[in-house]
Amino acid sequence: MASKSTVAVLGPGGTGGLLAALLSRSGHRVVCLAQEHTADTLRRTGITVRSPQFGEFTAPVEADTELREPVDACLITVKHTALEAALTRVPPAALGDALVVPLLNGVEHPAALRERYRPDRVAPAVIRVESTRVSPGVIEHGSPFTEIDLAGDGVPRTRLDALAAVLAAAGTTARVVEDETAALWAKMAFLAPFALLTTRYALPLGEVRTRHRAELEALVAETAAVSRACGAPADPAQALARYDAFPPGAKSSMQRDAEADRPLELDAIGGALLRAAARHDVPAPVTSRLMRELRAAGH
Repeated sequence: MASKSTVAVLGPGGTGGLLAALLSRSGHRVVCLAQEHTADTLRRTGITVRSPQFGEFTAPVEADTELREPVDACLITVKHTALEAALTRVPPAALGDALVVPLLNGVEHPAALRERYRPDRVAPAVIRVESTRVSPGVIEHGSPFTEIDLAGDGVPRTRLDALAAVLAAAGTTARVVEDETAALWAKMAFLAPFALLTTRYALPLGEVRTRHRAELEALVAETAAVSRACGAPADPAQALARYDAFPPGAKSSMQRDAEADRPLELDAIGGALLRAAARHDVPAPVTSRLMRELRAAGH
C-alpha cells in the first residue's frame, strides 16, 4: 500500500468508526460507507473518538452510501446480521485491486466473501477491542488495547504486511498471522462461551464465571474440541484463565445487543459452532441446549 492510502470502511460503528478515525488521523484518505443519514452526519462532523488509549479527538472522513471508485483496502466492520444487505454498498467492479478485510465474528464469512469478490484479495482479520458507537460519528473506545491479526490464505504476503504496517502506524497493534483457520477459531473459541453464557443468563462475565462455573468449563471444552477438529489449536485451561482475568463487569457484544433489543449474531457464533461440530462428529450438548434456550426466549 502507498504511504498514503485510500481505505473504505463498510459500517462505521464501534469497530469501523474507531479504525476510520485512527486511519484518518494518521493521514490516510478514509471513505465510510453507510446509510444516507449516517453518511450525511459523518460528512459534516467527522468521527469523534473518546478513548483511554488514544485520547479524545475528531478526524474528518469522507462518506457515501456506496463505493464508487477503487481503494487500497475495504474494511468490513458490520455485524454479521447486516452483512448481506451491507455488501450491496460494495459492488465488486468498484473495488479495483483492493484487499477485502472482514473483521467479523464467526468463521463462515470468508467463504461467502470469496464467492462475491476476488478470492486472492479476501483477507480475514480478527480484532480484539471494546468499542461502541454511541451515536453516528461518536465512538467510545473502552479497552486499553486495539489488537488486529491479519490473515488470508492465498493473499500475497506483501499486501498483508503493507496493510498491517498502515494499521500499526495508525495506533493499533497489528500483525500478520500465517494460518487463517487458526486465527478465526482462536477468537471463536473465546467468543462463543462468553457470548452465549452472558446473553443466556443476562449477567456480566464475573457472575457467569462464578455462578455458572461448571457450565462455562463444559462449554469451553466443547468449543476447544470443535476448534481442534477444524485444524486449529485450542487450550481450554488458557481460555478459562483469560475469562478469569477479564474485569468482572465485562459484557459480550451479543449481550449488549440483547439488552438493546437488536438482532443477535446467534447463527454466526452458536450456529456456526454447531455446524462445525456436526461436520466433524464432535458432541456439543451444552452449546445445543443454550442455543435452544436463547431461541425459545425469542432471540
